[in-house]
Amino acid sequence: MNRPRETPYRDELLADNSVHRRYEDGREEWRRREGGTRVRWHDNQGASGTDEQLGGRIIKRVHSDSRVTYGRDIGYGRTVWDRGETVLVNRTSFGGRMGVLLGGLGLVTLALTAAQLPPEELTAEEEEELRQQQQQSAAQNSSGGGDAGGGGSSDAGGDGGDGGDWDSSDGWNSDDGGGWSDDDFG
Repeated sequence: MNRPRETPYRDELLADNSVHRRYEDGREEWRRREGGTRVRWHDNQGASGTDEQLGGRIIKRVHSDSRVTYGRDIGYGRTVWDRGETVLVNRTSFGGRMGVLLGGLGLVTLALTAAQLPPEELTAEEEEELRQQQQQSAAQNSSGGGDAGGGGSSDAGGDGGDGGDWDSSDGWNSDDGGGWSDDDFG
């Protein structure tokens, strides 16, 4: 177990339905959903790429230079990256605020367990299996079924209650009517 560096951020839904993400460390990202389970992004430091929500609460980030990294949504608006070195904390939503509250009590990211860490790498077959899990979960959620652990609720996994739902049939969907869901792939 290790103690990660926390990097809080806030999302702002823009008029064109893209999102401007501001990290407290000064980084900024502009994000746009590309249908399905992908988000295209670019930042104020010249980086760009695509995030893809896979099953098992895994996020695949492909950088424009073809590097691939993985993150894992651990609920309450928190996503673990860099093999547990960094936790992004969404302070935009109820879940993010709840995560901050719990963090203030020392209960959230005091330490990460091995089960919360994202994989270092996945084979093409493992990625495809996770995509199938995500599709099944999305189908269950859109037909009124429960979450099968692959994500589909607002925290991309179902136990954190972050305040919005991803519905692949209409792009952005959220309980507050804002059109941005914080299962936005961390």
